[in-house]
Amino acid sequence: MHGGQLDPDTRVAQLIASYGNAGACAAHLLCDRHDADAVAFSIIGPDLVSTDLTYGELKRRSERFASSLGQLGVRPGDRVATLMTKSAELLVSLLAIWRLGAIHVPLFTAFGPAAIDFRLKASRARAVIVDPDQGLKLAELDLDGALVIATRLGVAGAHVWNAVLEGGNADFAAFVGGGRAPLVEIYTSGTTGTPKGVHVPVQALASFQTYLEYGLDVRADDIYWNAADPGWAYGLYYGILAPLVAGRRSLLLTAPFSAELTLDVLERCKVTNFAAAPTVYRALRSSGLNPQSSLRCASSAGEPLTPEVNLWAQEALGVEVHDHYGQTECGMMINNHQHPALRRDLTTGAMGRSMPGWRAVVLDAEADRIAAPDTNGRLAVELPESPLAWFEGYVGAAAKTAEKFSADGRWYLTGDVARTDREGCFYFGSRDDDVIIMAGYRIGPFEVESAMSLHPAILECAAVAIPDEVRGEVLEAVVVLRPGYAPSDGLTQEIQAQVKRGFAAHAFPRRVHYAAALPKTASGKVQRFVIREQLRAGGSVQAS
Repeated sequence: MHGGQLDPDTRVAQLIASYGNAGACAAHLLCDRHDADAVAFSIIGPDLVSTDLTYGELKRRSERFASSLGQLGVRPGDRVATLMTKSAELLVSLLAIWRLGAIHVPLFTAFGPAAIDFRLKASRARAVIVDPDQGLKLAELDLDGALVIATRLGVAGAHVWNAVLEGGNADFAAFVGGGRAPLVEIYTSGTTGTPKGVHVPVQALASFQTYLEYGLDVRADDIYWNAADPGWAYGLYYGILAPLVAGRRSLLLTAPFSAELTLDVLERCKVTNFAAAPTVYRALRSSGLNPQSSLRCASSAGEPLTPEVNLWAQEALGVEVHDHYGQTECGMMINNHQHPALRRDLTTGAMGRSMPGWRAVVLDAEADRIAAPDTNGRLAVELPESPLAWFEGYVGAAAKTAEKFSADGRWYLTGDVARTDREGCFYFGSRDDDVIIMAGYRIGPFEVESAMSLHPAILECAAVAIPDEVRGEVLEAVVVLRPGYAPSDGLTQEIQAQVKRGFAAHAFPRRVHYAAALPKTASGKVQRFVIREQLRAGGSVQAS
């Protein structure tokens, strides 16, 4: 499927009609309608050996797996979580979940047991599919009868993935739920409180494909690779869902990230269209290696792209990296578009213009009216002018939902600060919350602080972001100790380990600062922005 010579607005309307109607079927859109002999994914191992997975094979295997899930008691509307790395088993599992009419709950493999437990309980997951090296995390949890399927032997009490596959029947009838049926329940972190669930409906595929075509300009002859992890929105939406729905071949690397391996894949697989977080490009730049690039397009998302990346990329990769902006709740909305019909010369610091199907604006800081050019304000989406918008609210969180929309329902409020120039180009300013973005991952300080606070030495604590040359931002913590405890390197290591165990391995504080008290408002709320300013100035943290 492709837009041909259609103008963008007509193409958007075409996609909405195809994916938003009452007869929309996820398995048909993502797999069954495509040429059975066409390659869906080329799966690359750490040794760079490639195995092709065709749409026909994906259909046959996901039919059998969906059939077995049904036999094991999973029904349409049930949540099925995946705690898996990139693999053929992940792809087959996802298609089977959607073929059955169940809802996928992505779990990032760096999460610790507490973060996994929250998401499983909040989603009321009926089943979880897990890699064996993740199984010990589940052993600590009360799964409340949830079905466990392990991709290999080694997880006590779990069904084995291959046996489940072999026990299924072919020609399993795909569930037809229409465009509003949820595909995914993904959790996004905020400043305070627990993570919030977001339902991603089938009709969101129209927005995802629009980005693939106009934002990334992925063509039929491209070798496309989105290096983001599918445990997060950008990797799931645009590394899995978008290429599947568009019928575009994509690469899936099963090995952990390293700069050397990434450059090897780019070179040996002759990748022409690459998407990754800025931290990936900064790591490639810092490696000092000289890649042989076949790239036609390189794109970046997850955090603002800093200027030194393109100073390096033009010489090392032969292309400029295009910065793009989006959110878990919306997908991508503002891009330096790669498609020739929308492509413009890059401006340093700019994140681009509204994507077809969306109208982004900057509102005044204090009123719901469009701000003047070159004025910082609230980045928002005008919903009546954004037919691709699909977010309707957080699952079971009416108060948090209300914070994201204006009282009249006209504006979706991103929570970010931005400005536009007189030509309508957007520039990211800052977040108006305290969410930390590190290596492209959004980290809610509440979850980090909750994990730290379980250490017996800690009276109170705060987690903040500090600029970093490679990761963009790194997480640092400020701790007030209970009487009887004193700062030490050993205690710092204990606190870091506590976060790795209690929340996520990627989200531990790189530095721990000790303070007598935290700065707070008169009502007792911790002032993280004051802590950030004090640490960035190189001083110690002082109570206000």
